[in-house]
Amino acid sequence: MKITDVEAIPFAIPYRKPLRFASGEVRAAEHVLVRVRTDDGVVGVAEAPPRPFTYGETQAGIVAVIERIFAPQVVGLSLLEREVVAQRLARTVSNPAAKAALDMAIWDALGRSLDVQVTELLGGYTDRLRVAHMLGFDEPAAMVAEAERMRDRHGITTFKVKVGRRPVSLDTAVVRALREGLGDDVDLYVDGNRGWTAAESARAMKQMNDLGLLFAEELCPADDVLGRRWLVSRLDVPFIADESAVTPADVTREVLGGSATAVSIKTARTGFTGSQRTHHLAEGLGLEVVMGNQIDGQLGSACTVAFGSAFKLTSHRAGELSNFLDMSDDLLTEPLEITDGELAIRPGAGLGVEIDPDKLARYRQDN
Repeated sequence: MKITDVEAIPFAIPYRKPLRFASGEVRAAEHVLVRVRTDDGVVGVAEAPPRPFTYGETQAGIVAVIERIFAPQVVGLSLLEREVVAQRLARTVSNPAAKAALDMAIWDALGRSLDVQVTELLGGYTDRLRVAHMLGFDEPAAMVAEAERMRDRHGITTFKVKVGRRPVSLDTAVVRALREGLGDDVDLYVDGNRGWTAAESARAMKQMNDLGLLFAEELCPADDVLGRRWLVSRLDVPFIADESAVTPADVTREVLGGSATAVSIKTARTGFTGSQRTHHLAEGLGLEVVMGNQIDGQLGSACTVAFGSAFKLTSHRAGELSNFLDMSDDLLTEPLEITDGELAIRPGAGLGVEIDPDKLARYRQDN
């Protein structure tokens, strides 16, 4: 079970409509497929979604760092030496999506080698997650219509609403329209992607106080240390640290500093090994956890549900698993299906998914 080769293949698949939010927008899934091969002929896969406006990574940068720096450091290691892999990757700063995809591809290869599902290797708590859908910037009527479509077609009843625009009244009007249009049978929470100031955030949350929101996520800049502490102390809902809490050390700083009371775990930026560390820390600190979405494709969503279903804490809330529905196509041989508001892990070893070679040939960018 030794690693013999690592590939990083850039590909691009258009979205049917762009997803817009305070820190940027996404019109195409310009991602990187990572493949790990072993001396037993096993191939593990994962997906790296670069987010230059959040972490500074680009598609070309992910390919370069994996091929030139990471691959030489892991080739020759056993699939079981995951801590050695983690420490070698840690020598290079940043590059979270590149590190995460390589880590998850190794876990997928390990599961395939042992004929065990990744979620069983991680914890095996359940086999599915309830699904939350992210709603990007749009007019109130359009966002309500999208939420109704997701509820009616897929049974989704939890929605994460992107906010952070100016004036603030645009966003509060949208959230109010969603509550009035969908009723009290759905769960709503807001994500500012650091777009508001602390004062704007406090005012907006006061205006939405009667809407029964589950959470507020990254409403104001992470480097506004005093403003965030002031804001969080005035909220009556958990405040989720997302972009500000990539590592366990970040989580510790944000929570003990009074800047957050919950955490988003995104396997796309911490893989399975790093996500385990964050999960265990959150469990020890008694934090709420939400499985987040880095606007993943279906392969990335399969990784998220594999991790989220492995633990009681991460499966308690709906995970952000559905934005692949906005993509015009995907790479998997069998598309993921959300049924009755849930996404189940795939049967079979590893992640239980396979890459369609014809689709990869069609969408890869390095030909």
